[in-house]
Amino acid sequence: MSVAVVFDSAGTLQNTYRVAYDVCNRKLLPGIETTTLTFSSPDRALVVLPVHSREIIEAPGDMHLSSFLLDHEIGFGVSCTRKITTSEEIGEILYADRHAHVSGLQECIRNVWSICREESGMTMNSGAIINMAQRAIEFTITAGGWPFEGAKDTITALHRMGVMTFIASGDRVTKLERMADHFGIPRDRVYGVATPGVKAQIVNDLREVFDTVLMVGDGINDICALRAADVAVLTVQQPGDRPEELYKAADHIVENVGSVIPIVKSILESQKTGCACGGAGKKDRNRP
Repeated sequence: MSVAVVFDSAGTLQNTYRVAYDVCNRKLLPGIETTTLTFSSPDRALVVLPVHSREIIEAPGDMHLSSFLLDHEIGFGVSCTRKITTSEEIGEILYADRHAHVSGLQECIRNVWSICREESGMTMNSGAIINMAQRAIEFTITAGGWPFEGAKDTITALHRMGVMTFIASGDRVTKLERMADHFGIPRDRVYGVATPGVKAQIVNDLREVFDTVLMVGDGINDICALRAADVAVLTVQQPGDRPEELYKAADHIVENVGSVIPIVKSILESQKTGCACGGAGKKDRNRP
């Protein structure tokens, strides 16, 4: 019998600090949950920009962000959106925008660095929130993340139990691969720039291969994958408010990612004895 565990990244394996810059109001929004900000409007789409923070800091602040992206031939990945849209439509808005300047993203990067620079293993990730109705960049964003205490030990323990682990996240691939190297997860089990729908598809594909697939996530962008999994684990180790529907989608609610280990042990023992897998039925999911 086989078990696989799919982990989200930010807020699940990594403690994450995020900041956004409100382009219209020219205001920094420190400590904000960017996926919640994105999902609060059906017109917003969160995109990840594969750009090094140093390149942004060294660029002229008064330069349009779109011009910087074009000049440096920087692509993007769609991390999450509530509306079905195409990359082409998002790209048309991103690269033609005349509202956001490089200085806004510079403020985000400097703020994250000032908060997180002393954290061991810290990585940074930048992006933007596009407003499809306004056809403009509404926010620029940066996130800094570092491993939760015990996260690496959790992955190691699962591997020793013969359980395969995967990462499915909206973050850019290069950042996730460095994080996977730290945790000991092979790079070919890393899925980056994964939208909520893509995460769910990854879980469904793995269910064709493994007897039981667990999804471990912490945010609203994980809800589709949690619902698709055989066993859904919501971790609330990262502080913040979460919608009630997220709690209802979970079979288990844990305060530490290490709590995944006894859940998996229970499933493995149940499989050996031929019992049902360890987890509440989907219809019985409730917040404690």
